[in-house]
Amino acid sequence: MPRALFAARLVQARELRGLSQRALGDRMGLGKDKGSSRINRYEHQVTAVGFDNLDVLAKTLEVPAAYLLAESPEMADAILALAQVNRSQQADLAEVIKRLSTEPELLDQLRALVNPKSGP
Repeated sequence: MPRALFAARLVQARELRGLSQRALGDRMGLGKDKGSSRINRYEHQVTAVGFDNLDVLAKTLEVPAAYLLAESPEMADAILALAQVNRSQQADLAEVIKRLSTEPELLDQLRALVNPKSGP
């Protein structure tokens, strides 16, 4: 299952950047033919990605490596959102998330602020 999640996230990130498998492989420095084959093998779960290539993939796609490994779409979205703010804001948001997970009434209040019609 983790390989399938990674493969799906890789396709999503690649398409988000408007890159073909060939273009992504080339940008990673693998060359067009070898790169295309390698990306195809990752996306079809034939080959697992190593940590070094994971880092290169993430940097090439301009996403955090954690995004490619996220266990759910919601977690992936949260990782991307955190990556778009500065470190100070990341620290603040991490603290908010911790509080929201331990104080359900705060989460209900936040939901009401974000979407007043839905309620808790």
